[in-house]
Amino acid sequence: MKIFVTGATGALGSHTVPALIRAGHTVTALARNPAKAAALRAQGAEPVTVSLFDRDGLAEVFIGHDAVANLATALPPSSKFLDSRAWAENARVRTEGSAAVAAAAGAAGVDRLLQESVCMIYRDRADRWIDEQWATDDFPLARTNHAAEANTQQFMDAGGTGVVLRFGLFYGPESVHSREFLTMAHRGIAPMFGRGDSFVSSIHLADAGEAVAAALEVPAGVYNVVDDHPITKYRYADAIAHAAGRTHYLRVPGRLAELLGARTTSLTRSLRVSNAKFREATRWSPSFPSATDGWAAFATHTH
Repeated sequence: MKIFVTGATGALGSHTVPALIRAGHTVTALARNPAKAAALRAQGAEPVTVSLFDRDGLAEVFIGHDAVANLATALPPSSKFLDSRAWAENARVRTEGSAAVAAAAGAAGVDRLLQESVCMIYRDRADRWIDEQWATDDFPLARTNHAAEANTQQFMDAGGTGVVLRFGLFYGPESVHSREFLTMAHRGIAPMFGRGDSFVSSIHLADAGEAVAAALEVPAGVYNVVDDHPITKYRYADAIAHAAGRTHYLRVPGRLAELLGARTTSLTRSLRVSNAKFREATRWSPSFPSATDGWAAFATHTH
């Protein structure tokens, strides 16, 4: 297939493009500057420079493609996570950008649209499993993901095949947040948001990239892309600390994060998310079954 990828030089895109090429697909990718274009060529993709918000420009370059994978994000660093102003660009990418991509894909006659979303929009469910039928929630940081998913639905309403991938918490060497967490852990601080016995569903970026490639064969719909074994936040903090070589450390902010309200809602809830639907629809399975496995590999990578 011929695939167009937005967000191709981001943390997820940097794994997705090679995964698509390994699978035998031809990849065109959006590049914002010459350095990123060179990086994409080195991976085997053909770079194109066009604005994510230029519907007509996107439609022109989308012509002839079988699918578009919209992986564009603009997440702020952890140090600015609680600053609502820092999320403004990401909000624009998720809302205006996804709308332009979906409309352009439809105008260009593209058959399939893959849209990145997150499983953190599900409602808290303690220790019970969550599948794609479980209700989502409405809070400030979730609204931009709802907007992106709604734009994908509009693409489907117009006759296209829309696939929404609700990813778990990303981690891996390419993740700015993961590197920040590891730096904190080296200093004796392991991040933990919410109750220690609550669950977090995550996904290593390498596994996420392979999942995007696998999603080219699934029926239209919403799919959870998470590892096989969600772990408690106690264990997640332990995994980060062990990756940093620490045995004694402080977990923060812990349950205090719940006092910050809507700004940390996506991180403080308990989400034990199942990947069963996606695994049944594809030949995909995560190479890192849990974050414990993935963070251990991360430590090997960084040492």
